[in-house]
Amino acid sequence: MRIALYARVSTSRQAQAQTIEQQLARLQAHVQARGETLAEQAVFCDAGYRGASLSRAGLDQLRDRAALAEFDRVVVTAPDRLARKYVPQVRAPSTCAKYVRQVLLIEELHGHGCTVEFVERPMRQDPHDQLLLQIRGAVAEYERTLICDRMRRGRLTHLRAGQLLPWSR
Repeated sequence: MRIALYARVSTSRQAQAQTIEQQLARLQAHVQARGETLAEQAVFCDAGYRGASLSRAGLDQLRDRAALAEFDRVVVTAPDRLARKYVPQVRAPSTCAKYVRQVLLIEELHGHGCTVEFVERPMRQDPHDQLLLQIRGAVAEYERTLICDRMRRGRLTHLRAGQLLPWSR
């Protein structure tokens, strides 16, 4: 079986803390424990990319090679490492649509004959596991919204205290 690994961290601080290396070590141990081997050059990483964005170099390479049927399975630590559900901030209620990127990615990979396996939360194709995947995606989206709100409030507090310039990030 031809296996690929995918790992992602959201911030440069996480990248410096070597959490990508930790993810890859866990993924490689999982594959080796099953007596399987990785496909050649089949490790894809994205450091400093948010899960709500599909524009990631490592993910693009993975998708391109999966489209060429180079893999039978992609192994990821958890669903939120692959992608998070994203709700765009649109003012007009009629155009507010949810883009479930996690599900789209999984369906795209399945369409190329490549299954997706999550090490921390193994999923089957039965309706119960699919419901759990959707619920976990919703919780990850909620968590992302809370983090963004806390960061926004923290920046506003620092700005009001004169500790942050309005044009700095």
